[in-house]
Amino acid sequence: MGRLPALFLIMLLATSLPVEAVLTDAEAVNKSGRQRMLSQRIVKNYLMLGAGVNTEVAQKQLDASIALFEQQFLELSDYAPTQKIRDRLARVEEVWQQYRVQALATPDRQDAIWVLRKSNELLTLSNDVVTLIQQHAGGNNAKLVNVSGRQRMLSQRIAARYMAMAWGVDAEEIHGELHDSITLFDESLQFLRAAPENSAMIQKKLTKVQAQWQFSKAGFKGEKEGRYVPTVISVTTESILRKMNELTGDYEALMESQRQANADL
Repeated sequence: MGRLPALFLIMLLATSLPVEAVLTDAEAVNKSGRQRMLSQRIVKNYLMLGAGVNTEVAQKQLDASIALFEQQFLELSDYAPTQKIRDRLARVEEVWQQYRVQALATPDRQDAIWVLRKSNELLTLSNDVVTLIQQHAGGNNAKLVNVSGRQRMLSQRIAARYMAMAWGVDAEEIHGELHDSITLFDESLQFLRAAPENSAMIQKKLTKVQAQWQFSKAGFKGEKEGRYVPTVISVTTESILRKMNELTGDYEALMESQRQANADL
């Protein structure tokens, strides 16, 4: 628990930041989707610190991710338009309070299994929030924001499971979670590339993601023989995250434009 005092500094920073005006539905889908990503980014950075991979970068990302999760949770709580969404956010808060404390502790290989499993629990609850907001918002553009945002999460989930294996974390489910996430990323990328709503700019960005993804997948092949390249995977998945975050913003803009067009009818 060596870094526990940092928790209070991060909480103070997050809660002292001004909460903006209540989110639009499009913003809420995007930000709730980003919470899924942060649940996985936090454990990825915990594991990178433990494995000694890009530790300076990992420390900065970990602290920033915890602060951002706190801030966005406040924004989503202010937004929550239905009782179901409010109830699910209450469950998110319960798990988050446990998860963030351990994530800030000095990384330990035995504790890593608990952190990974708690990240799964937080991911599931956060995904429920996204689904409920998407259903509330309606429309295919909301689904595109959701799926694109989920790709951000998968980039970090894949990296986290890879880091766990590279560090020698002994949990039976890690291999399955890695390969299931790779398969879902593949399928979702094809879904996005086939979307008729895509502009030429969005298609061009998706093509770049595809190229980066193919390079990343080449790095996974040595895993079966116990050959790991964690620094390479940390860099490539980070690049994919940045690209998918930009694309999610593009889909959010499409969703907001459609909402405004419908309001003008």
